[in-house]
Amino acid sequence: MGKAKKEEEVVFLRKKITLLRAFSLLIGTMVGSGIFISPKGVLKNSGNVGVSLIVWFACGILSMFGALCYAELGTRITKSGGHYIYILETLGPLPSFLYLWAEYFAIGPANSAVLSLAFGNYILEPFFAPCPAPLPAVKLAALLGYYIVLILNSWSVSWSARLQNVLSVIKLLAFALIIVPGMMLLAQGHTENFQDAFSSQLLTLDKMPLAFYAGMFAYSGWFQTSFVQEELVRPERNNPLAVIMSVVTVIVGYMLTNVSYYTVLTAEDVLASQAVAVSFAQKAFQRPISVIPILVALSCFGTMNGGIFAFSRTLFVASREGQWPPLFSMIHIRRHTPLPAVMLMFPLVTAMVCIGDIYHLLNFFSFSRWLFIGLATLGLIIHRYRHPELPRPFKVPLFIPVCFTIVCLFAVGMSFYSDPVYVSTGCAMVLSGFPVYFLVISRPIPDCCRTTFHYLTLKLQVLLEVVRQEIKTY
Repeated sequence: MGKAKKEEEVVFLRKKITLLRAFSLLIGTMVGSGIFISPKGVLKNSGNVGVSLIVWFACGILSMFGALCYAELGTRITKSGGHYIYILETLGPLPSFLYLWAEYFAIGPANSAVLSLAFGNYILEPFFAPCPAPLPAVKLAALLGYYIVLILNSWSVSWSARLQNVLSVIKLLAFALIIVPGMMLLAQGHTENFQDAFSSQLLTLDKMPLAFYAGMFAYSGWFQTSFVQEELVRPERNNPLAVIMSVVTVIVGYMLTNVSYYTVLTAEDVLASQAVAVSFAQKAFQRPISVIPILVALSCFGTMNGGIFAFSRTLFVASREGQWPPLFSMIHIRRHTPLPAVMLMFPLVTAMVCIGDIYHLLNFFSFSRWLFIGLATLGLIIHRYRHPELPRPFKVPLFIPVCFTIVCLFAVGMSFYSDPVYVSTGCAMVLSGFPVYFLVISRPIPDCCRTTFHYLTLKLQVLLEVVRQEIKTY
């Protein structure tokens, strides 16, 4: 019986993500709340409508380059873990730990805070239009939305998965409700907002890295197949095909969405708006409250919901590699929820929502995110020359990782000039991981400390189970 059970488990864990499923995964993760958050940031930091559209297209091409690089890394390094495992295998334990440190204390919480604030803006803006929603009310709604997501992910993975499926459909519906009316108005000859689209009066080349951050935030998600590499069917074929098909689809969709925005709204309208889709809905549908802002708010809610469990997956891999305490990668044995990881993020996200705003937080965590993604593709170049004997089922031309790495690292360096306060804070967060690595990770932990830690972890598990049973009985 035991042997048969093991064979069944092996059958269940075989490769099952086909080309269509990989394409759906990438589309579902890339098409999200970013397209409803980023247009203002791209326009503000590029200076005019024409350059902002060029930035959107360039970010799509860069996303294609990055995704192809990750497709090659996935055929060479078959472990799960995404950015973390690629940096660990190509550059070593110190850079991978610094990424993990930045992910847990900067990238993950700040990303969740941005999505929470976007949810608060979109859920409240229709009720206060034409005036902006009060900032305290936006922050309160943002925290409320995030806490609902936390509770849901702590209680049941199946509930959150079902909700994610529904919200994915809602997200695509909101996408379509912006593109279709915008294209209809454009076909009717409403091109006045594109007159003098490349005016140099407001061109701000020194802020271009921040426009890049905002645009790439909307495309983020092209690396999702790196987390399921072991489950892909024929990864050497299906991974690059899924990447090319999905990124091209999203580029076309995002360009049409931005053209729709500018067909209805002037550049001044976009810059003055706290929620671009709300302003679009008010002008396109001539109604004080439209269904679009509600759908966009739910889209932000869905993106928050989908990110929490994926975040815990990285912690699990890091714990397996010995670079993170096992406690924070633990999952409830029956509910399969990442309760310790979720609870540790709770105070960080709360603090960032209370003290930050969307675009400064976006700059804060984008520094760390694109620094380490650039290092991962740099690791691909180094790995090629260190291990030429390894099989290469899929290989991109060398200029693709070189161009992508240079652009990422250049944008990271220039962002210090564009937004020195928040970018320097993000840099300091990364550098704070150095002493932790050398004091805790690089030297072995004494046996007495390890025994005490595991004892306390076991006691905590028992205590949580007792509390759960008491609540259930009550």
